Amino acid sequence: MNVMRLIAAGLAFAACSSIAQQDFSKVEIGTIKLNETTYMLTGAGGNLGLSVGEDAVFLIDDQFAPLTDKINAAIARITPKPVRFVLNTHWHFDHTGGNENYGRAGALIVAHENVRKRMGSEQFIEFLRMKTPPSPKPALPVVTFAGAMSFHLNGEEIRAIHVARAHTDGDSIVHFLGGDVIHMGDVYFNGFYPFIDTASGGTIDGVVAACDQVLGIATDRTKIIPGHGPLGTKADLQAYRDMLATVAARVKKMIAEGRKLEEITAAGVSRDYDDKWGKGFIAPAKFAEMVAMNLIKNR
Repeated sequence: MNVMRLIAAGLAFAACSSIAQQDFSKVEIGTIKLNETTYMLTGAGGNLGLSVGEDAVFLIDDQFAPLTDKINAAIARITPKPVRFVLNTHWHFDHTGGNENYGRAGALIVAHENVRKRMGSEQFIEFLRMKTPPSPKPALPVVTFAGAMSFHLNGEEIRAIHVARAHTDGDSIVHFLGGDVIHMGDVYFNGFYPFIDTASGGTIDGVVAACDQVLGIATDRTKIIPGHGPLGTKADLQAYRDMLATVAARVKKMIAEGRKLEEITAAGVSRDYDDKWGKGFIAPAKFAEMVAMNLIKNR
């Protein structure tokens, strides 16, 4: 299934606000081997990271609940061991929908402390005009952290690092130090304009800052797993970061000039980027509106 269709399916689920209305029967879980212990899995919803080895199976995000069996089947083709750890990059349903299944099966769910806070209470995603109810107890992270934490598994250090007020207020990037792999969650949308969840504390300046942080630790050989889109490189991430910073600077200038939201949205602030980045689920005008509303709110 094409990645853009997968994302559209995720947002269609959001618009419908009922997973029962989605057909996941045709979704296939793809597996990309990054090194001897680390994999990227695709499907519907956010891209997954996976570490396997002599110690444990470590999973980053878990997409939607109906896909748990398919995800487990994909993992079983790599290792017979069950998932022992699940780390959520942030709270959104297309990354945490399988939490309850994994929690009930005995996996230890880990996330930034704001992920547990948001999953434990009703949320409203303004951009999607949808409410999400509190998650059941087995879906909630049972281990939380504020700044960073490390897992010493499968022959390397796996370091989760909180990046402040980026896609949400609870984002973590996950750095596989030995394998030179970084999972960025929805801080990074590779190949199209991102969704920044202002209602959950996200800011475009925080996304740019998080990209700068990753660019500072990545090498030209680093494999970068985005929340959505194909596997990326440092050069890909640099282009994404520069696009966001440029559009944000243009919008800030217009806000300082006293321009209204409607004027900013219609001004074509991303016009020179639209051919490359504007063919995803967020149209250029909607992206401009999102950035402007984010910057106005966070002045």
